Amino acid sequence: MHQHAEEVKKADCGCEHDHDSGFFPQKTLIGFAGMLTGVGLILRWTDMPVLWQVISFAIATLSGGMLVFPAAWKALLKFKLDMNVLMTVAVIGAWIIGEHAEGAAVVFLFALSEWLEGLSAERAKNAVRSLMSLTPDTALRKSTDGEIEEVQASSVLEGDLILVRSGQRIPLDGEVTSGRSVVNQAPITGESVPVEKEEGDDVYAGTVNGEGSLEVKVTKLAADSTLSRITRLVEEAEKSRAPTQRFVDKFASIYTPLVFVAAILTALIAPLFFGGEWQPWIYKALALLVIACPCALVIATPVSIVSGLTALARRGVLVKGGTHLEALGKLKALAVDKTGTITAGKPRVVGLKSLSDETESGVLALAASIDSHSEHPIARAVVEHAEMREVTIPKSINYQSIPGQGAEAEVDGISYFVGNHRLVHASGLCGDELETKLSEVESKGLSLAVLARQPHWEDTGEVLGLISIGDSLRPDARRALDSLHEAGLKRIVMLSGDNQRTVDAIAEEAGLDEAFGDMMPEDKVTKLRGMIAQHGHVGMIGDGVNDAPALAIASVGIAMGAIGSDTAIETADVALMKDDLSKLAEAINLGKRTLSMIRFNIAFALLVKAVFLVLTFAGHATLWMAILADTGATLLVIVNSLRLLGRSGKP
Repeated sequence: MHQHAEEVKKADCGCEHDHDSGFFPQKTLIGFAGMLTGVGLILRWTDMPVLWQVISFAIATLSGGMLVFPAAWKALLKFKLDMNVLMTVAVIGAWIIGEHAEGAAVVFLFALSEWLEGLSAERAKNAVRSLMSLTPDTALRKSTDGEIEEVQASSVLEGDLILVRSGQRIPLDGEVTSGRSVVNQAPITGESVPVEKEEGDDVYAGTVNGEGSLEVKVTKLAADSTLSRITRLVEEAEKSRAPTQRFVDKFASIYTPLVFVAAILTALIAPLFFGGEWQPWIYKALALLVIACPCALVIATPVSIVSGLTALARRGVLVKGGTHLEALGKLKALAVDKTGTITAGKPRVVGLKSLSDETESGVLALAASIDSHSEHPIARAVVEHAEMREVTIPKSINYQSIPGQGAEAEVDGISYFVGNHRLVHASGLCGDELETKLSEVESKGLSLAVLARQPHWEDTGEVLGLISIGDSLRPDARRALDSLHEAGLKRIVMLSGDNQRTVDAIAEEAGLDEAFGDMMPEDKVTKLRGMIAQHGHVGMIGDGVNDAPALAIASVGIAMGAIGSDTAIETADVALMKDDLSKLAEAINLGKRTLSMIRFNIAFALLVKAVFLVLTFAGHATLWMAILADTGATLLVIVNSLRLLGRSGKP
């Protein structure tokens, strides 16, 4: 992590010096430079011999220069003009014109500011590093004969049993095989309320076991735990360049050489063509080099981005890079899926009716036979209801999913389908009487699974029964949607494959702006493109499978409840680790704060430089003032950016 922090810093600021230089640590060299600069000033103020002053300033310059001059030389060898080169030229120039004290002060203050920048930037990295410290190094492994042995967590294999005692942190991801307890999952989900865990439930490394003792079957190696993956992905996100950062980097690569040329022209034009004195204009040129140093400008974006990404990771929101964090701050509209986002995502069968000679149990058995191949929430509800009623589920073959409508399969040589209202229409089996029955169910906000024998050859097909499925609104859905509107979203719409009556009922209850039902995956893409054309920046929350095309074209693709889902964590632009839509409002607010902070930091850095450039050419700015202005602006930008690590609030 430390190495990574240095790499980021080097890339951002062009600072290629290490914390240590030769035999002397960086702090020692900076302290020595500062002390001797102070000694030289005291000697000057007490009218001591000039030689003593020069020796003191010279040693101070060399001490601080050991952290600047080598980096400048490396940059020149690569034909680059970075801030180290600017500072080196300014210091050498100051000595040439006899400004020994200012030369020593410039190199001391510049080296000091670079060291303080490193410490400040490291604070943001420490927040992510602290996540990994939550995972214990050891685990209590249970052998086949029941013996408990404390071993390194990294040596535990998948399938091993471990014991987690009351109050201990869980060392590895796994599934509870025995015991009951409550677990604090805040390090991963950001939720403060502990979650009850019992046999069959998943637990995650780094979370804290409560009062009970748990026996856990390990499902992932230490390096592949959810917490390890989150930490690794946040670190990778920090390395990526946000759009603003890419612009600033490009700007700085052009800006720095231009400043160097401007300084040369400042030193030469007036003395050569207008009879000006050499020393004052060379002094102004050196001050220009110091003032125009782009460190504050270049550091403005990466520190803000790192702080924002880290703050959200600690709240259970995984954002996959500065690009997506900036995009969150620009969102104007949001498209949401129904199941699992607005509703609880755990539908259950609330009604069962046979419309043929088949018994209700027979209808349920055939529907469950087809749905047993699917992981869709409605399909799972049908299968679970059949299992609860202890209905024998026959084997089905040639299963085929029909996206956005349902599925079909063969049972005992006969082809059946189970699907929504749209699929019944497509099959040609929806008459007036059936339409009335379907409408009655849908008007109550319920979803339908219609079982029918597939029309083929001389068989015209037949609707065998209706299964009504209810999915309750999330208790916090309306509050979460209100908070999203307060965060600046102008429009929130639901895009669902469910029938229009059902989505209208859910939308009205939740307080959505608009709802579109009977949507195939390609329909969602068309609708989302229309929203993007209207609002510019549009987010999409979906399950990542049927909604993959829509998620791909959205400004930001968002996965709900990504904890335990490796696919969601890896593929989404933003992953909400907990099933909590209100976390998205936090992320949008923090994205807005990050954008505002970046813009303020850049504007502030440019304003300070502009003011001191005017003062320099007016003859009122000194090298002292220039370096203090640059150092002060840089540190204020960093401190301002680190405020994002605090509580996320409204922008």
